[in-house]
Amino acid sequence: MRIAGWSFGRSEVRLAVLPAIAIVGCGVWLMLPQASDAEGHSTVTSPEVTSVTQDTSRNDDTAATQATLSPSPPAVSPDAANPAAAAEAPLDIAPPETVAPARSPLDGLKIISQSWRRGGLGSKALVTFTLRNANDYAVRDIEIACTFTRRDGSHLTDRRRVIPDTVNMKSRKRYAGVLVGFVNVNANKAKCSLVTASRI
Repeated sequence: MRIAGWSFGRSEVRLAVLPAIAIVGCGVWLMLPQASDAEGHSTVTSPEVTSVTQDTSRNDDTAATQATLSPSPPAVSPDAANPAAAAEAPLDIAPPETVAPARSPLDGLKIISQSWRRGGLGSKALVTFTLRNANDYAVRDIEIACTFTRRDGSHLTDRRRVIPDTVNMKSRKRYAGVLVGFVNVNANKAKCSLVTASRI
């Protein structure tokens, strides 16, 4: 009976220990996730560390912006750095050719003698003149302008006339009684000059 009672008593102790072991195991198991959560929380940065990081990144962005906005120093060319070498370097650029302006036909054309008289009951002016062409080419369509004045020199009227004729190179030609237009009856003097001419 004692043996049976002892063995029965030991089985009761075992049954009482099993729940305690289960409770301890559950407690240990519940503590393990809390430890991992603590490790997870330790990886989260504190607000102070975050603010320092943000300030550093802002400073970096400001420095980059200032570097972008600040003008870069002008590049110094090798010639500017060494003016003596630039002076000795030969110039490959040829100077522009100077083109002489074309001479006007009037440069070699002159009226060497002229006179005038009245015609048509005194209201028309008839001019006689001689042209000299010293150019190396013939000219034509010569336009003359005549100014008429009183005896005292006061201006009265102007008249123009185109002569559709050709004056050969290095030659003279006389035109007699060329009608230049109507004039004032008080006109006493006339002076004609060349206006235009065409080169042939």
